[in-house]
Amino acid sequence: MSIDSSEFRRALGCFPTGVAVVTTANEHGVQAGITISSFSSVSLDPPLVLWSIARDAVSYEQYMNARYFAVHVLSARDKHISDRFSQRGGDKFRGLDCRPGIGNVPILPEFSACFECETEHRYDGGDHKIIVGRVLRLEVHDKAPLIFHRGQFLENGDKT
Repeated sequence: MSIDSSEFRRALGCFPTGVAVVTTANEHGVQAGITISSFSSVSLDPPLVLWSIARDAVSYEQYMNARYFAVHVLSARDKHISDRFSQRGGDKFRGLDCRPGIGNVPILPEFSACFECETEHRYDGGDHKIIVGRVLRLEVHDKAPLIFHRGQFLENGDKT
């Protein structure tokens, strides 16, 4: 049975997801950041999370070589951060007051929750790579979530 990719994407859009930004920095201090909606818990003991990155992402190689990364779960007020990090290329960190996290990974100034992780595993996932990270440190601000559903952002259940 063959699945039409556009119909598959449309069906997946029926499942609302949170929105997050994953940041990292290489050994030379070059920073990378990408907006994702593919984030999930894997295990409570040990604390593991996963996310996936497209193989054609500009920062793909940097994430494949990253020892550390941070997943920032965005709040409803952080759509501007999602927009910034969903763009291809450019200096996404310009003008942001980030602080250094574990492994000098940039920690964004705004988020609902942040998981600082060490890369534990990488798995093939078709046109994506699945990255599993061990959570080393976390911070929670407990704000209303930024939600993505059927190709649009929702705020408190309303389309934005």
